[in-house]
Amino acid sequence: MKKVRRISCLVIAVTLGWWTSATLDRVVGDATRLAASAQPNVDWPQWGGDSEHNNTPIGHNIPTEWNTGRFDYRTGEWDPSEAKNIKWVSRLGSQTYGNAVVAGGQVYVGTNNSGGWLERYPSNVDLGCLLCFDTKTGDFLWQHSSEKLPSGRVHDWPLQGICCAPLVEGDRLWFVTSRGEVRCLDTAGFRDGENDGPYDQEEKLLKDSGKPYQLEQEADVVWVYDMMAEMGISQHNMCSCSVTSAGDILLVNTSNGVDVEHNYIPAPEAPSFFAMNKHTGEVLWTDNSPGLNILHGQWSSPTYSVLGGQPQVIFAGGDGWVYSFDPAGTADGKPKLLWKFDANPKTSVWELGGRGTRNNIIATPVVYEGRVYVAVGQDPEHGEGIGHLWCIDPTMRGDVSPDLAYNASAPSKVIAHKRVQAVIPEEGDLTRPNPNSAAIWHYSEFDQNGDGEFDFEETMHRSCGTVAIRDDVLYIADFSGLFHCLNAETGEVNWTYDMLAAAWGSPLIVEDKVYIGDEDGEVAIFRHSANRDEAMKDDGGELVPFYGTRDMNNSVYSTPIVADNVLYISNRTHLFAIVEQDEAAEK
Repeated sequence: MKKVRRISCLVIAVTLGWWTSATLDRVVGDATRLAASAQPNVDWPQWGGDSEHNNTPIGHNIPTEWNTGRFDYRTGEWDPSEAKNIKWVSRLGSQTYGNAVVAGGQVYVGTNNSGGWLERYPSNVDLGCLLCFDTKTGDFLWQHSSEKLPSGRVHDWPLQGICCAPLVEGDRLWFVTSRGEVRCLDTAGFRDGENDGPYDQEEKLLKDSGKPYQLEQEADVVWVYDMMAEMGISQHNMCSCSVTSAGDILLVNTSNGVDVEHNYIPAPEAPSFFAMNKHTGEVLWTDNSPGLNILHGQWSSPTYSVLGGQPQVIFAGGDGWVYSFDPAGTADGKPKLLWKFDANPKTSVWELGGRGTRNNIIATPVVYEGRVYVAVGQDPEHGEGIGHLWCIDPTMRGDVSPDLAYNASAPSKVIAHKRVQAVIPEEGDLTRPNPNSAAIWHYSEFDQNGDGEFDFEETMHRSCGTVAIRDDVLYIADFSGLFHCLNAETGEVNWTYDMLAAAWGSPLIVEDKVYIGDEDGEVAIFRHSANRDEAMKDDGGELVPFYGTRDMNNSVYSTPIVADNVLYISNRTHLFAIVEQDEAAEK
């Protein structure tokens, strides 16, 4: 049974004048979205659909009711006799955290090898797997296999598999493996009868292995860039970055982190962020700004947008700072920092095991109407804790944190950032508001019922997920299981809902519906509305999601997506393609 809990949430809303270049961005964005809104998106080719990562696709008649059917958990076989609105089901691994993407009639999902799709790698062989299925039938097409690193859990945690989502453009796919590599693949695999290169050693390696194989079920690798070998990175537990691009530039977070004991950073000079030519794998520039201030790992994914007329790639660092760079870098191959933002209070404290109040950032920044939205959080194994959600003006430059740190010994000089605690009052440190702050609003807690206390439902907690925003209505789930609805303009709280289970993923907004999955394996479906009484309905004196909840038979750690009017949801072990029954017959 789920345990019942309580909580609460503080909103500081700071409104700035927006008749700037951001206003133009907003108007152009609105016009573009309105022009495209009549037609459903056929593809959803990267995490969040595009480089701004706002999970708001266009779809029609997306189901709110379904039954997943039954499974034989000894064999994994699906019994569809009781299923409803399920087009097809495909087997994944035993733990699936990678978000599905859809492009060119194929769907791609990162998982582990417990599904045992390849004869040469039985299900008891631990791998990181990127699986490819046919969108019409769910048939398995090919698999990319990443054998586990010999260094073990410090770099490549057992059974975690591929935790990122790939980027797909045309016949090319880019993703980060669990071994600390950036790989470019041919989306056809070997089913097109060609071995694309310059990397062309696949068949030779398969033959030399002495293991049985079917080439048409294998991934066709175009090029490989090994971040561990070439850059000296030491990813902590896993590499997990859903890459994005700015034209021909591929943007990557390296996952560089702490050692196995969490005591020190083995490679502080190694890059945390970098840009490369997505066609050749040539590195264009690198940046190691988090350096010795990395708290744990760096598993966030970059975001790209043109903001205030300036192309910007936005990285969330393992030090809890948000960084924006010009994706082109400088003429001499150096990074060009535009702004940086400390997303934690200066007096917050980092403690091992998640016992402190300072957080890193796992969530992906989201761009909406010329603003940047991001929440702080930690490795879910660190448990629940205090969280913060920020709305940031990306047109500012320099250090745009809400506050600056000083010391009483030199009160006019900004002191350098400190990893564990940026401001230690006992040592004479102090903070002052930053006149150059880019914080538009900040959400941490808000006394919704006006009783002078902050209950469970009135508090923002650590989050792994991103926001989703449409019509200035923002949704985000936190790891404590609260689903928050805010005004994206002001940060004012509209309503919160306690899912009574941890949420790892992010919301999906499509039509008038909002979907969010949880660790208990339920997907809650709200009506898209800032009005609590419209988003939910009364069920015997209790407010519940308007369209109810659907049982997925296993934990849902990933994020629902929609492509070509099909709802895709992964639980830990299976990928479901969900459509209204009459439409399923047509597709």
